[in-house]
Amino acid sequence: MKQQFKWPLKLLGFVTATAITGLTNLTNTAEAAQTLVVRKSIFSESIDVADLRKIAETGTVPSNLQGYAKRLSTEQRTAILAALRAKVPLGVVAISRLLNTRIGSTILADIASVTDRPAASAGVQALRAAMVLGSNAPGGLSIVSFIENYPSERLVIDLDRTFEVMGSLNTGFWQTQQFMSAISPQLAPQQVSLNLPFNAAEMGKNSAKVINLSLNDSARNRAIPVDIYWSEGATIDKPVIVFSHGMASVKTDMKYLAEHLASHGFIVAALEHPGSNETHVNAALAGGPLIEPQEFLNRPKDVSFVLDELAKLNQTSGPLQGKIATDNSLVVGYSLGGSTALSLAGAELQLENLRKSCQSNLVAFSFGETLQCIAGFLPENTYKLGDPRIKRAVALNPTTSLLFGETGMSKVEVPVLMLAGSADKTTPAFREQIVPFSKLPTPKLLVGIGGGTHLSVKDPSKTMDQAGQPSTLFSGDEVVGEQAVDIRNYTKAIVLAFAGQMTADAERYNIFLSSEYAQSASTQNFPIRLIDDIPPQAVPIVESFMKNP
Repeated sequence: MKQQFKWPLKLLGFVTATAITGLTNLTNTAEAAQTLVVRKSIFSESIDVADLRKIAETGTVPSNLQGYAKRLSTEQRTAILAALRAKVPLGVVAISRLLNTRIGSTILADIASVTDRPAASAGVQALRAAMVLGSNAPGGLSIVSFIENYPSERLVIDLDRTFEVMGSLNTGFWQTQQFMSAISPQLAPQQVSLNLPFNAAEMGKNSAKVINLSLNDSARNRAIPVDIYWSEGATIDKPVIVFSHGMASVKTDMKYLAEHLASHGFIVAALEHPGSNETHVNAALAGGPLIEPQEFLNRPKDVSFVLDELAKLNQTSGPLQGKIATDNSLVVGYSLGGSTALSLAGAELQLENLRKSCQSNLVAFSFGETLQCIAGFLPENTYKLGDPRIKRAVALNPTTSLLFGETGMSKVEVPVLMLAGSADKTTPAFREQIVPFSKLPTPKLLVGIGGGTHLSVKDPSKTMDQAGQPSTLFSGDEVVGEQAVDIRNYTKAIVLAFAGQMTADAERYNIFLSSEYAQSASTQNFPIRLIDDIPPQAVPIVESFMKNP
């Protein structure tokens, strides 16, 4: 059953964004489509492709389309403009390979439902050809280049059906807003006076140092780079902390957090997963496999392998000899690394229902959900990847909604800290963190950051490319850099306090794991909520989803 997935990282967001606008099915030119026919209720309007290009370039609706535009809501017009302006700089090979996978075929079938020939295989083939040929346009694939390559003189779409599809797109994001609204009184920032033993968001008294290692797991043919952050304050009495990065990222994903923890005397090992790091994905964008299903198993095994090597290093003459407590480890994972951390903490991969969910309506999924669908091509239904050396786990904006099934999260046997941002479009908090959190056994903690986005907790040096990114329901609007400094400061404090619970000074760190401290760290832009269970007023929302996911 093993199969390869060779699909580009950013294409799904483009496909779903274009579907949102109702213009998604516009791509394929054997003759170059000249006209888009848009039907809404009893009205029908023919739009010249040249007019669409003008709208995309200038943001201005031509006078001949003003009457039609007025029949759309402001939100609908904004969504259409954002999608018209979106471009995906991916090559023909990468897009072609995506569309030849089962996931690609399902996406095309879903999108084709808004055209005038949804059931015809020829319609799906036309969409496929348009997307491939449209990717040759300057700057990459766009809606306009899609239409211009559609193999017909005109393309007909049903706008009512399109906005019906749009209503289900990225539903997890909208469910998050409903949940946050239910607990909005608790999210309001409040003035709290606390007697803090120290400032947990500030660097410790020791300067962080870095040791760079190049490890090789010959049994799995995996070259694993590792950065070890440490300071003179490191002792065997403190746990070793292992970092697992997100999809298409690097070992310095959370550099600021690693340096912070090291300055407080913790040893941090930040590794790089070779099958899902930035280098691998960049190669995939040139035509290679983006991520293999096996990567969901390899990532936890990478962490276990690094712990094995750290145990050897602990016995080797050098600055870290006798200071690395691998049998008392904390794993910190971000995004896809969050699911890696949970797997190591004992969460069981349960893939039977995932496969069913991923066979239909992929257009409604966030990117995080679609990424999890790749695990469905693993041969078994369940996998246990826990490592007994992991005594606690931190999952920052993790992907969990499909991977762990109905009961997989209940298998976790160690304390878990989970962080969620209310404005996260990539891994919407409600489905990816809040509902899974409700399935975790205690002790557990959930941080909810109002206004936090998917990239808010990342190192600022890794989010510099976000300026000017278009805003869609699936991407953009990221709060990063200096804008997110309050979020990162709280992240530093609470992760430090969570790690501190594994030391003899646990009581000294307790205050930072309180709801009162979360309130004191809140700002008008970023109210913070820390809970150890789902609040009563929000339980009906979670229960309703679990009955009708």
